[in-house]
Amino acid sequence: MKTITEKSFEEKQSAELAIGTFIISSFLFVLYIISNESPNVLVIAWPFAASAIILNTIMMVHLIDRFINLRECRKDIAVKILILLSNIPITFLYYVVVMK
Repeated sequence: MKTITEKSFEEKQSAELAIGTFIISSFLFVLYIISNESPNVLVIAWPFAASAIILNTIMMVHLIDRFINLRECRKDIAVKILILLSNIPITFLYYVVVMK
């Protein structure tokens, strides 16, 4: 009898990127609120947000490529994709609050 072992997808960078961008964007958002909506904070926050969008998009393309090519690891990769996508509604909420 054959035993089917499920391989795990050992990439940690995508979760670290998602958590790191979440922590930094949350810090900048709180700093913006505490500073009475100072435009000086936005000078730092907007370039960070633009670079975070680019980096997260690159990581998403990488994960989608791995999802397509590594059939045996799809469950693990799908979880990492969902973690990466979880930043979108949070960032949108921050954007709505800042723009009001």
